[in-house]
Amino acid sequence: MRTLMALLLVSGVLTGSPAAAQRLDPTAGWPNTDFSTATIDLGEVRSGGVPRDGIPAIDGPRMIAVGRERGLDGAEPVLTVDFEGTAARAYPLRYLTWHEIVNDEVGGFPFAVTYCPLCNSAMVFAREVEGQVLSFGVSGNLRHSDMIMYDRETESWWQQAVGEGIVGVHAGTRLRELPGWLESWNSFRAAHPDGVVMAEPRGYGRAYGRNPYVGYDSSGWPFLYSGEEPPHGISPLARVVRVGDRAWTLERLALEGSVEEAGVTITWQAGAASALDTPQIASGRDVGQIRVRNASGQDVPHDVIFAFAFHAFWPDGTWMRAR
Repeated sequence: MRTLMALLLVSGVLTGSPAAAQRLDPTAGWPNTDFSTATIDLGEVRSGGVPRDGIPAIDGPRMIAVGRERGLDGAEPVLTVDFEGTAARAYPLRYLTWHEIVNDEVGGFPFAVTYCPLCNSAMVFAREVEGQVLSFGVSGNLRHSDMIMYDRETESWWQQAVGEGIVGVHAGTRLRELPGWLESWNSFRAAHPDGVVMAEPRGYGRAYGRNPYVGYDSSGWPFLYSGEEPPHGISPLARVVRVGDRAWTLERLALEGSVEEAGVTITWQAGAASALDTPQIASGRDVGQIRVRNASGQDVPHDVIFAFAFHAFWPDGTWMRAR
């Protein structure tokens, strides 16, 4: 298997060696960011090797009707957003892998769809903060291998996995997390024949459908991560379902099919490809798809994140192991 670093260099995701990426000053080039209000140790921040907006966020994506989409394979993963009173929306990971953030709006409601491939963290957030609508970009920096976003209005930094401001005027502010879930394209279009899907972005020249992180989710260690291994012998790159500060391993959920614990019901179903496995996302191994609902049957905000990232950001979190 080719090394992850070689693949990142070839794909243009990185522009230098791992050592060079770590030596770069991640605070350079941010004259409008107030670093005196940081809530983290800035020594934990690493440059991912790309400059600010080197991974370009998408603003106002083109959406097309499900019936018009012809390029997606049935097993390809999409991030689904389904707000009441609007058509369900699918954001294919073949695009999110290359752009990581989509600033969108529906019915006058602004929200951001985000995906960090290095943590497999797919999160949806409301973009209105303290009466101001923010738009987000990719800073090019990482913390615990997770994307640091920034808002263009104040140039504050935000930790994607937790949805919290960590540097700048919004340090300590939490974004409102919204329900969203990863599922296969087949699953989405069967459940939402009247839904819409993000169309291929124009003018970026990315190899959409190709995975620039070949073999990452079966590698031994995360990229630019120097933290602890997860407990209980769980592999750092094992997927876990995070709800609040609790985590269930995908392995357990795949074995049991459905788990009802801690006020939620989590179901697992086969059929969705890993976006971080084979060179073509559509050919990735089946990692299944998850839904998390409360006692009323409503979808609950959650994440399907790598175990190392859960442990890094929720070091006192609860691991929901099989009894």
